[in-house]
Amino acid sequence: MFRKMRRFKQQLEDAECKEILAKQWRGVLAVIGDDDYPYALPINFYYDEQAGVIYFHGAKEGHKIDAIRRNPKASFCVINDGAYEDGDWSRRFKSVIVFGQMYEVSDQKEHDDAILNLGRKYYPTEEELAAEIRKDGARAHMLALKIEHMTGKKVHEK
Repeated sequence: MFRKMRRFKQQLEDAECKEILAKQWRGVLAVIGDDDYPYALPINFYYDEQAGVIYFHGAKEGHKIDAIRRNPKASFCVINDGAYEDGDWSRRFKSVIVFGQMYEVSDQKEHDDAILNLGRKYYPTEEELAAEIRKDGARAHMLALKIEHMTGKKVHEK
């Protein structure tokens, strides 16, 4: 169902893809938006390797939610910071693209675990995270992307 990578010599191993998903801060989520136009948005996320799921939070209404409810298929792309090699003007970086099905997290335990883990990734202290959850946690709307296919690629810009 999913295409094989054409430039297979540049393909990353699964372990390296998972490491990038675990360490990076933001990615771009793409869903099928209004009138079947792609709708892609930069977004924070938390990757749960054990569950094979990427979690996001967002509003309970809007373009993203409408698109997901119409068609749960989505892709998510993450690019690492990359680096320059000595004497080379062009950057080398690695990217990961994930395909899967989106869903709104309705199970309370999954919701609570997801919001805690997402918060732990971004908040500097447990105290600040706890205060934010007390303040706005009831309004948090958690979304998940169940991974069906994942590829990663090494890129040299030249």
